[in-house]
Amino acid sequence: MKKEAKIMVVDGQGGGIGAAIISAIRKELGNEITVYALGTNSIATSRMMKSGANKGGTGESAIVYASKKVDIIVGPISIIMPYSMFGELTPNMATAISTSDALKILLPLTQENVRIVGDPGEPLPHQVEEAIRIIKEEWNE
Repeated sequence: MKKEAKIMVVDGQGGGIGAAIISAIRKELGNEITVYALGTNSIATSRMMKSGANKGGTGESAIVYASKKVDIIVGPISIIMPYSMFGELTPNMATAISTSDALKILLPLTQENVRIVGDPGEPLPHQVEEAIRIIKEEWNE
C-alpha cells in the first residue's frame, strides 16, 4: 500500500538539478506525491516550480521551516554543506536539512572543493534515476 509522502527538493543557483529531479518524480510517480521546491534563490525556486512542484519557497526561512514538515529531502550533497553553492546555502539551511528527521537522498554532485570517495561519476540523469528508485522504495513501504 502506498503511503502519503511529502518530498522537499532543494537546489540553488539556476535550479537545474532540482528541476531535473522534480520532472523525474512527476514522470515516474505522477501527481500522488506532494513535492515542495525549496530554492536558495527565487530563480532556482521558479525553475523547480515550472517542473511540476506543488508548492515552493525561497530562502533560509522557507528551507528551515519545510525541513521539519517533509518525509524525504532530495538534492545535491552540497545542501548539507554550509556556504556551498557560492555562499547561497547558509549554515542554518545546512543544519536544518542535515538534522531533519526526513530521509535525505543526496546526489554526489558538488562544485565545492570536495571529492567523494567511491563516487562512480555517473551523469546527472543516472543519479536522478537512482534517487527515484529510492523514493519509490520508501513510498511503497
